[in-house]
Amino acid sequence: MDTHDVSAVPQYMELLLNQKKALQNAQTRIGQNIEKRKSRDEITMQFRFRLFMGRRQGKAGSNIRTSFIPPAYSPCFRSILDLRKVMIKDLLLETHHRENYITVRSITPPDRMTAVMAIVEDENGDAIMLQLYYQEEENARSAENILGEGTVLIVKEPYLKLMSDGDYGLRIDHPSDLIYIPKNDQRIPSCWQPRVKELEVSAEHLRMQGNNYFNAFNYHAAIELYSRALKSTSEEGEAQRLKLNRSLALLKAKNFDAALADLEPMVSCPKPVEKALYRKAQALYNFQKFEECCEVLTTLRSEYPDNVEAKKELLRATKRLQEQKSGTYIFNQLYMEAAKFRPPHLDHATYTGSVAIRGSGVRGRGLFTTKAIKAGDLLFCEKAFAHAYIADDTQEASDQDNDLTLLINVERDRVTMGAQSELIRMVFQKIYKSPSFAPAIIDLHHGSYKSIGFCMVDNTPVIDTGKENRRKKFYSCGVWPLASHINHSCNSNARRAFIGDIMIVRATRDLAPNTEIEFWYHVPIAEENDDRQKKFEHWGFKCDCAMCQDDQTTKRNTLNSRKQQRAKVLQHLKAGLKANLPEIESIIVSMEKRYAQLASKVPRLHVWDLHLRLAQMYMQRREPAKAINSALKSLSSLGYVIEGGNLPRKIGTPMAIKQWGLFMDYNIECWGVLCGAYQSVAPDLAAQAVQYAKLSYRICVGEDETFEETHKGLG
Repeated sequence: MDTHDVSAVPQYMELLLNQKKALQNAQTRIGQNIEKRKSRDEITMQFRFRLFMGRRQGKAGSNIRTSFIPPAYSPCFRSILDLRKVMIKDLLLETHHRENYITVRSITPPDRMTAVMAIVEDENGDAIMLQLYYQEEENARSAENILGEGTVLIVKEPYLKLMSDGDYGLRIDHPSDLIYIPKNDQRIPSCWQPRVKELEVSAEHLRMQGNNYFNAFNYHAAIELYSRALKSTSEEGEAQRLKLNRSLALLKAKNFDAALADLEPMVSCPKPVEKALYRKAQALYNFQKFEECCEVLTTLRSEYPDNVEAKKELLRATKRLQEQKSGTYIFNQLYMEAAKFRPPHLDHATYTGSVAIRGSGVRGRGLFTTKAIKAGDLLFCEKAFAHAYIADDTQEASDQDNDLTLLINVERDRVTMGAQSELIRMVFQKIYKSPSFAPAIIDLHHGSYKSIGFCMVDNTPVIDTGKENRRKKFYSCGVWPLASHINHSCNSNARRAFIGDIMIVRATRDLAPNTEIEFWYHVPIAEENDDRQKKFEHWGFKCDCAMCQDDQTTKRNTLNSRKQQRAKVLQHLKAGLKANLPEIESIIVSMEKRYAQLASKVPRLHVWDLHLRLAQMYMQRREPAKAINSALKSLSSLGYVIEGGNLPRKIGTPMAIKQWGLFMDYNIECWGVLCGAYQSVAPDLAAQAVQYAKLSYRICVGEDETFEETHKGLG
């Protein structure tokens, strides 16, 4: 789903221009020292006052937050051992201090807006604002847990920026540029070491403390304590208990790779540990490795037949495996789950049986069919890699915690409203926690930005956040990696639909093997033929489909004539049943004569919907023969070639679509008109019209299980 573009709204354009001005001002300060540095007390007092006022005011209804996409920069790909230590006084404005690092300690409680923020100090006592972007959401890990007072951390290759309010701050966009320093670590400067050393505590004591944090849902603190306990024990049984506990905390924190690493020794031995098998299966399930998950659960049931949960999980994993292999879904069940869960993140598998990623010439890569496909067939069904949900319903939106974010992209002169900022954070956190997810995202197209890629440094996954910020009227949005390989064409041959975070993609026409799948990134409409190419600028391409080529080769006066004649027809149609239909038909005929290409080659955006309006009006006037004629012309204007549907006809001759055209949502209504008209003059064709309506419905919404319920009167 694409986010809602509000770039043309004056008030938001003003924000964009102001941000541009602020960036231009910041560029003039590159490499300068901080002027009129505020004292430590002044900085902390201002921050604490703002924090106090924010908490006092609380959250008053729905709110639109503003987030700016900064100029992209690469994360630190060097080990901390290869960096040189600096202090706050050494930092220069608007500069990435490559090959350096700084050690800081939080001296205020944190605040959370778009970033998690706090005032930090260095060993000299100098203070500055620290802003951590793309951190976990509050309900997964609180700001207090991320940057609580007293937190000591290392910032690799720090970036000192001039903030929009004129103050200065350290901005961290890459989570891998942070190293948290645990208590009792030798890297903590001596001036911050506690005056009284903590007494040595046993591994058992640390484990119990970890359990307390785990029960309080503070999984990161629990993981840290279990890790400390492991370093202080040499007893094999105790180490196994600690790893089992840590693996569960890692699963809860969605660190699936680390959990598997803890569990592997306990499942690869002659007598695998029961809990280890169960938790490995959970990790594999979250990676959507359902076949491996089923194998582990089968072993668990064989070794421990009394494990009731293993039986339930095996049944669930088997259903996912069937979906993954066959593309068989119960769509009514998906609807019920999407209505029930908030956010509507569904527990279902991705099916990719009919498509493959291949080279697509100058367009890079694309998605291609692997076998012959019929119109309406399922091409693939994909669960979102990440999905940021914003409720459309007003009441529901007022009840949820996620606010709308206005995302301002200065480089692309684009302002979007929705959950895109949240989506970017979700993508990075998912990869950061479990690097095995990285390949699905790292190789996607990311515009002109030259990414360094993905690797591990200091045992930490390094993800370049500049990539996703350069990717492309819904508030909710998501990333579907497989679907992201589909290239654009106004003359689409596929259609996408959504149920929760599941994308369903079906063919809109018959496709031969090795046909590239294409769908529009922006719905082609008649009124936008001049501006259609402008819509694609932020994606960085020009469309050369048959319709766009026809627009380019058609004379300007012909295009203007189409617009004028279309406007006349629309004006006539405002008269409703009193409209002069023969006059309307005459104008449409005149428009059609000026098309140089056959509609079967180039769909006619200016006339297809006019024919449909005529068909509906003829049905209202109880002239079914004329309604049939206009409805079929509507479809043929979109490129459909239909045989056996015109009047007069020989009774018993079937109707058949010989060529599918450009699919529009209103095609369902068109077949509905034909069904009603045929019932009066050619009853044997009415059932066929219903079947084509049902097939069109399946293409449009992704399934046809709800067709009869939605179109009760049809047929």
